[in-house]
Amino acid sequence: MSPVKIIPYRAEHAYHFASLNKAWIEKYFALEELDKWVLENPHEAILAKGGAILMATYNDVVAGTVALIKISDDEYEFAKMAVDEAFQRKGIGEALSYAALEKAKELGAKKVSLYSQTTLAPAINLYRKLGFVEVPMDNHLYKRANIKMEIELDKVSSVHA
Repeated sequence: MSPVKIIPYRAEHAYHFASLNKAWIEKYFALEELDKWVLENPHEAILAKGGAILMATYNDVVAGTVALIKISDDEYEFAKMAVDEAFQRKGIGEALSYAALEKAKELGAKKVSLYSQTTLAPAINLYRKLGFVEVPMDNHLYKRANIKMEIELDKVSSVHA
């Protein structure tokens, strides 16, 4: 049995959701106002609007997270994915990604988009492996983002990491 489990977000995960994301953002970039608001208010920013947050545990220790932010009935933004450095390279990011795509399908999404930064090569490689393709940037929610990617969910079969 895999030591990695993907579980639904609960209120007691708020600290982990914020701290995991702050750690990677502050390591590579700077925390932006939108980051602060979403990380400090996940219920209002994500869940109350029809989105979802998933948590990953490794041997029952919280090790990662990802969010789906509802853009429209057909589209969700894949956002706020973070894996604790102590648990990286154990398949957690991939497991979270597959689970998030499955959750997006459950929520009725036809498309999932994301914003990232090309200097984060391991993340970009994972997104490409999942089937995300680069599309033109349509806005600049985050100063650090220099790439937008999308995946059409009807082209993705049910997959598990």
